[in-house]
Amino acid sequence: MDLWVVWLMVIIALSFIEVITINLVSIWFIVSALISLITSFFDIPFIWQFGIFVLLGIFLMITTKPILKKWIKPRDIKTNFDRIIGMTGVVTEEITKNNVGEVKVDGKKWSAISTKKIAINEEVIIDSIDGVKLTVHKLEEK
Repeated sequence: MDLWVVWLMVIIALSFIEVITINLVSIWFIVSALISLITSFFDIPFIWQFGIFVLLGIFLMITTKPILKKWIKPRDIKTNFDRIIGMTGVVTEEITKNNVGEVKVDGKKWSAISTKKIAINEEVIIDSIDGVKLTVHKLEEK
């Protein structure tokens, strides 16, 4: 079997691996396998082709991965939980410093805590989510 066929199979296998993973695992070795495929046409011994494949793949991974991670930033998709942070809600059960109350925000009722007493029907701002409880403050505070 010709060496270029071997490199072509390596490229296809690595491409398949890259498609089924989303972490840019083998993209650098696909490029180095392409270079090794090209060198196979110039009657270069296999050991040199394999060395080019390994060393170039590692070199590309070390030098370009940090650049790509900065360039390709994952989108921050807000879930149902964190999208309500910063929204305004209405207290449906009184909140005191030591007792959990209830807040209705975005059409849903949540358990809520606060450092100060907040009466029923007062508007609050959602500061954070701690487990299944919202941390809130009065609308006119802060």
